Amino acid sequence: MKKTFRWMMGVAALMGAVVVTSCSDDENPEPEPGDEFVVDRNDLKGEIKTGEVVLESGTYKLTGALVVKEGAKLVVKAGVTVEATEVASDQHSQVRFIGVSRGAQIDVQGTASSPVVFTSAKQTPGAWGGLVLCGAAPINKGATAKSEVGDLDYGGSNANDNSGSVKYLRIEYSGFAYNSEKEFNGLSLFGVGKGTVIENIQVHEGSDDGFEWFGGTVDAKNLIVTNYAAEVGDDLFDWTEGWNGNGENWYGIRTNNGNRGIEADNNSNNHAATPVSNPTIKNLTLIGNGDAGSPEPQAMKLRVGTKASFENVVLANWATGFDVEHDEGISFVGDGSLKAIGVRFVNVGTKAKGKKTDGSSADVNAVFTENAAATGAGAGIDVPEWAKGWTVGLD
Repeated sequence: MKKTFRWMMGVAALMGAVVVTSCSDDENPEPEPGDEFVVDRNDLKGEIKTGEVVLESGTYKLTGALVVKEGAKLVVKAGVTVEATEVASDQHSQVRFIGVSRGAQIDVQGTASSPVVFTSAKQTPGAWGGLVLCGAAPINKGATAKSEVGDLDYGGSNANDNSGSVKYLRIEYSGFAYNSEKEFNGLSLFGVGKGTVIENIQVHEGSDDGFEWFGGTVDAKNLIVTNYAAEVGDDLFDWTEGWNGNGENWYGIRTNNGNRGIEADNNSNNHAATPVSNPTIKNLTLIGNGDAGSPEPQAMKLRVGTKASFENVVLANWATGFDVEHDEGISFVGDGSLKAIGVRFVNVGTKAKGKKTDGSSADVNAVFTENAAATGAGAGIDVPEWAKGWTVGLD
C-alpha cells in the first residue's frame, strides 16, 4: 500500500516554523494536508475526509466508490489513468464511481498531450459510474436535494460555488445502472457553481447521458460525446432543474440507436419552477444516425418549460431538428427566450415541430434562423481542431 499526499506546509515544517492561517472569510478555502486516506494503486476506494490527496502518475484500480467529502480535495495529475474494475453481477451495490461532495473539490490536471483517463477494465458501455460533482449553486428542485446516484447533497444559494477544475479528461464506458430508473452519466453536474472549471472533456461509449446538468450555474467548454457501440445510449447532452450556465464548443456524434442530441428540461413536476433552465450554448454540432431504428431521433428535445439560446449550430442526420413541447416552451418560442440563431441543417427530415400540453400541434418554426455557412463546433460535421490529439474515436 502506498500513501500519497501533498503537504502544503512541508517546507515550513521541516525548518521548524509554525504557520497559522485563517480561512474564515474564504468561501472556498484550500484544504489542509490530511493523513487519514491511504492510496492503494490496486484498491482505490473509500472516503477522502480531510486534506488533499494526489494521484501522481500511472494507473489506479478503482474497486468501489471513491467519494471526496466536504473540505477535502482530490488532485489527479496529467497522464493518470483510473480504471474501474469489473462489478460482479451480484454486486450492484458495489458500483465504482468518483464522487465530489458539496463543499469538496477535484482538480483534474490533464493536458492536450497527456490527458487524464477515467475508464473501465470491462470496455463496454455502462461498466462503471463515471464522475459525479455536487455543488451549492441554485437548483429548482428545492433548496437542496439528494443526487439520484451516489445519494450526495447538492444545491444552495451560492451561484459562484467552486467544485474545482476538470481539464482534458476522457470518461470511457460509463453509465452504470442501479435499476431501470437510476443510471449514472459520464459527467453528472449537480448544483455545480460558476467558480468551477469544466473544459476539454470527452465522454466515450457511455450507456446513459454523456453530460447532464441538474441545476447550477457552471459553464462548460470544449465538450465531446462519442457513441458508436451497439448498446443503446441515452442523450448526448441533458439538462434539468434550472441550469443557468454557458456552453461553448460542443461536439456530439452517435451512430447507434441511442436517443437525442440534447434533452432539455426545466422541471417535470413544475414547469414554472425557478430558477428556470436558461443556458446559452454557442458553437454546437450534433450528429445522429438518421431515423434508422432510434426511438427518439431528435437533435433537440426542448420541453417542460426550459428556455435556452443557441448560436452557430450544425445539426446532421436527425429525423427532427427541434422538437418543442408544452405550452411554456411554445410561449418561449413566441417571446424569443427559446431560440437558435444561425442553424445549418444537414440531412434533417423535419426542421422543427411543436406540441402543446394538451397534445395538439403548434408551429414552432420561429425557434430557429438558418445559416448555411454555420460552422458549429468549429468544422461543421467534421472533427474540430480543438478536439484532436487528446480524444479517441474521432479519427
